[in-house]
Amino acid sequence: MTAPRHPDALTAPRHVDVLVVGAGPAGLAAAARLAAAGAGRVEVLEREARPGGVPRHCAHGGFGTWTHPLTGPGYARLLTQAAERAGATVRTGVTALDWAPDGPVLTAVGPGGPETVTARAVVLATGARERPRPARLVPGTRPAGVYTTGELQQAVHLFGQHIGTRAVVVGAADVSYAAADTVRAAGAEVVALVTEHPRAQTGRARARAALLRHGVPLLTGTTVTALLGHGRLSGVRVRHRDGRTTVLPCDTVVFTGDFVPDHELARRGGLTLDPGTRGPAVAGSLHTSRPGVFAAGNILHAVEPAGTAAREGARAAGAVLDFLAGAPWPAPGVPVTVAPPLRWIAPNRVTPDAPSVPHLLRTGVPLRRPVLYVRQDGRLLHHERLPTALPDRTLALGARWHHRVDPDGGEVRVSTG
Repeated sequence: MTAPRHPDALTAPRHVDVLVVGAGPAGLAAAARLAAAGAGRVEVLEREARPGGVPRHCAHGGFGTWTHPLTGPGYARLLTQAAERAGATVRTGVTALDWAPDGPVLTAVGPGGPETVTARAVVLATGARERPRPARLVPGTRPAGVYTTGELQQAVHLFGQHIGTRAVVVGAADVSYAAADTVRAAGAEVVALVTEHPRAQTGRARARAALLRHGVPLLTGTTVTALLGHGRLSGVRVRHRDGRTTVLPCDTVVFTGDFVPDHELARRGGLTLDPGTRGPAVAGSLHTSRPGVFAAGNILHAVEPAGTAAREGARAAGAVLDFLAGAPWPAPGVPVTVAPPLRWIAPNRVTPDAPSVPHLLRTGVPLRRPVLYVRQDGRLLHHERLPTALPDRTLALGARWHHRVDPDGGEVRVSTG
């Protein structure tokens, strides 16, 4: 009989050069570039059983490139293979729990028990998650049949589970229509898509196709006010913009969108969080407020496409390589904030030595060809007209104004007027 291991053996520190937390598109892209560039031992920790992040259970297309289109699982496999072939170690079933008091040192737990990992640099790529029904303050009991998009896709595409026969999808963004496709793939009927907005937050062609090809009605200006049923969902009560209430009979409801960064590890590490994105505050170099710690992907901005996250992962890897080569840790930089109806902006810091990359923004209401004004201490730095914007669709603001920012001045404010 083998003698039990001493507890100290389980927590003896291991040493790596770069530790990447999260094996989604951002983390895998960062690991691939770092390992290929000879950054030393590059290790990726992933709490799920398989790497790849959200694309693993997105069976639809739209990933990869125009010349090499892929489904989500195909894209996840491609990124995983690239990281491993470059020499990175991808460890699954391992959850990063907390930080040591000093330095980029993390505690984690995996199949072998607790461990401590010391690294020269850490890349946080923990992604984002949808807020579940309780966080959206929708009253009712806890009946079976209530999902977020991610839970639905995993149940259907990864585990082949039965989800019910009639589903209401809450939301009308791209992710909502993807959820409706998953419902139909599971053999269930989509009763309706329900959104509080005056129109769908997706392209007109996609919304029209869902109605004409699949007979899925879109209820705009409508809010889910209660879930009905006890053992199993029996319906949802909705309120229309004119105050009328209706019950939609269904045995499944899918809450889509309303993403928030999965920032628990960042918060526990004392990283400065941006109040708009609720993710770590970063400049173009993707360095955080904690020396040696970088962040990339949808932990910075919930939520952007997988390709955007992968490109940020590669950019973070470039900054890590500079840091490992002896580049000093940058100053915190000047905060960049937005005024309503804009919701957030990323990157949300400007530093003199950071790459001048475009900023991503989101709006809370439809904007027809908005003009964005960039000001610091009342001084106009830049203005730029952008295409018509919808909630849950990305805007991009150029960085040609960065050189005009006073590094000793107040915050930079982006507004529509």
